[in-house]
Order: sequence, then structure tokens, then C-alpha cells
Amino acid sequence: MVWPNCGNFLTHALTLRDKISVSRPLMEFSAAAIAVTGFLFISFLLSTAVGSAEDFIAVSNLRRNSPTAGLCASVIEPSGFPCSEHITQTKDGYVLGLQRVSSSSGTAQPRGSPVLLIHGLFMAGDAWFLDSPNQSLGFILADHGFDVWVGNVRGTRWSHGHVSLSQKEKEFWDWSWQELALHDLGEMIRYIHSVTNSKVFVVGHSQGTIMSLAAFTQPDIVKMVEAAALLCPISYLEHITARFVLRLVNLHLDEVILAMGIHELNFKSNLGTSIMDMMCDGHVDCDDLLSSVTGKNCCFNSSRIDSYLEFEPHPTSSKNLHHLFQMIRKGTFAMYDYGMWKNMRYYSQLKPPVFDLSSIPSSLPIWMGYGGNDALADVSDVKHTLEELPSKPDLLYLENYGHIDFLLSVKSKEDVYDSMLAFFSSLGRSSSY
Repeated sequence: MVWPNCGNFLTHALTLRDKISVSRPLMEFSAAAIAVTGFLFISFLLSTAVGSAEDFIAVSNLRRNSPTAGLCASVIEPSGFPCSEHITQTKDGYVLGLQRVSSSSGTAQPRGSPVLLIHGLFMAGDAWFLDSPNQSLGFILADHGFDVWVGNVRGTRWSHGHVSLSQKEKEFWDWSWQELALHDLGEMIRYIHSVTNSKVFVVGHSQGTIMSLAAFTQPDIVKMVEAAALLCPISYLEHITARFVLRLVNLHLDEVILAMGIHELNFKSNLGTSIMDMMCDGHVDCDDLLSSVTGKNCCFNSSRIDSYLEFEPHPTSSKNLHHLFQMIRKGTFAMYDYGMWKNMRYYSQLKPPVFDLSSIPSSLPIWMGYGGNDALADVSDVKHTLEELPSKPDLLYLENYGHIDFLLSVKSKEDVYDSMLAFFSSLGRSSSY
């Protein structure tokens, strides 16, 4: 693809702004704000599988409207699967939505082992159900007798805000994946463990694996986990090859948006849609951007883009993006870096503490699926993770798979999920597999 000249990008933003009808809030944005937000919007939108400007235009109205019903009623029950909504609260006051899914068989049978599904960045629990029932992991696990629980982290549309903070307040968005791991994931596991009186299988994709690996270093959390299956496992991001993401990192755009006072990254909005419209309106080549972010995906089900974009993307915090970019720049798997003086205040040391992978119990069974074309969970970084783990996980390596394939491949069951199911079955826990 042809990249825009960064030196002329502000000029493009100003020109494009004058060519479209915009509301007063957009007009009040500075040229820098429009440029920065436009750049970021393209990148993040691609994590939800937009392949071209034409795809965007076809579904722009879907992005403007968020579903009003819960995840059960909106996505899971229409496919014939019984589903119930649950709510739990983190120690720092966030109210999280969980869904519990059963087999579509309609026959009463004892529930199998509980499995918690943890989504990636700019996604939520719907990500596990966006393909057909015979290719979506959430449906597949339910039909194999597992007691499926669907997690939704703070800020996403299937969660329920905060006990005292409004989503309009900057304090609501003062978190990164560190809090998602230690508070959100920890609380989800505790809730499921208390309801089922059983240890929990944890399945994560992308950011869900960062959260999982960080959480497993905490003895009070990992003691409730039976096993883990990690798709596109990430603890280190030092060797990513995603050229668009690297461009954003090198421009320090994460630091710019924080300095501008932008705390929430929510691109399912009129403003975000207008920015994408003007970016892809003949001025920036939006074709092939997906591969520049995720790597070349061999088997992505592009025929379902309309369905994906009905629910994606979900919001996250600017601080979360900044933490991920810190990982890329520093090559570390560590807590959020506030700078030396604030680190002393929060951590009593100049540098943020690392998450020590060697502290994850060697007795914890782990399965990992990763791909040779994944530009985010790079093979070199996956090997770094493996070197630090005290155990030897079961591995599935697919040379032609990219980052999105592990979630939305047209052959995901045969290529990926059958191996995961065999791993779970080998542990001797109850399921119909």
C-alpha cells in the first residue's frame, strides 16, 4: 500500500475537514487532534477486521449504533444456545458483565468444567461468537459439554460501568491491561470459582493472553485456575513486525493523545466514523491495512465483516494503549511505567516491577496456538515467553496463520480448536468431547 507523507498529514486533515459536513465539536478539534485521532482510528479499527474503505462505507451506520440488549439476547440466544447474564464487581469498583452459555442440544445434562473466555483489545465477549456456530469457539465449547463463561473487561459495552464513576469522567478510564489482569480477570475467576465450586479453564486471545499470563503470576489467582489455552500468546512485544503499529509507536502518538487529554478511545461514534470517512475518501489507501497491523491472515472469514462490525470495536483507555506501546519500546513485560518519581510513589522503586513468568506454577497445564504470519505475537517473542515459563506448554504452530485467523478463520475448528479440545480432554476433566 501507499503510506501518506507524515509531514503533509496535517494539511490533509485540514483540507478534508473543510470538505465534509461536521458538527461543532468536530470543528473545534485542532488540526493535530484530527490527524492523531484519524491515524489511530485506522489502526484500531483494523483489529476488528476491516479490509478496505469500501467495507467501511458499507457498514458505517452499524458503527454508529450500539446494541441495546445484552450479549445473551443480542448474539448467543438467537443461535439457539441457552444463556444467562451475570454481574460481578472488582475491588476498585468496576461492574463487569459475564455470560454463562450452555449446549444447544436442549437436553438437560450436568455441566462440565467451567471455561472462561477472555477477549482481546478493542473487542469484548461477542468476539467468541461472531462466526458460524460450528466455527465459533464459544459455541463449540458449549456443545462439547463445557460450562462456558464469557468475560467482558471494564469499559466494554457488555460490562456495566462503575459504582460511583461516570464513563464521562477521566478517572473512569485511568487503567491499563495491568488492572484488567489483576482486578478484572482476577474477579471473574473468583466469581466463577465461587458459583461452580470448581477450578476454571482460562482461554485468552491476544490482550487476553497478556492479562492471563500476568494474572497467573499472582498466587491468589492462579490457585483457582485448572489450565490455560492461549491464542496468539503475548507477554513480550519487542519483535513485532506490524509496520503500521510500529509507525504509530515511533511517532509517540500514544503520548500525544494522553497529553491532549483524550482518556477514552471509543471509535464506535459519529466523530470516529466521520474521521474514517475522510481518511479513506481517496486521500489514504485503506486497502490491505489489516495485514499491516495483524500480519497476513490466510483464512479470515471476510464474508462476515458486516456481522463483525455490528458489535466491534469496543472502547478501551488511552492509558491501556500507552502501556502496550511501552512494552514495544522497552521490550519488557512489566507494570505501567509512570516515570521515575511516580514509580517511587506507586511501586517504591524507580522502574516498574516486572511480571515474573518463572513464578507461574510449573504444575499449571498450558496450551498455546501461534502463527508464522502473526505480526503482533511474533514467533521470537513467543519463544522468549516459552524460555521464561517453568513448564513446557503444549504447542500448536501454524505457519500460514496471522493474528486474526486464530479467532475468525473459516477453518478455525479443524485447524485450531480441535487441538485445544484434545488438550482439555487430556486433563481428564468432564466434557462430552
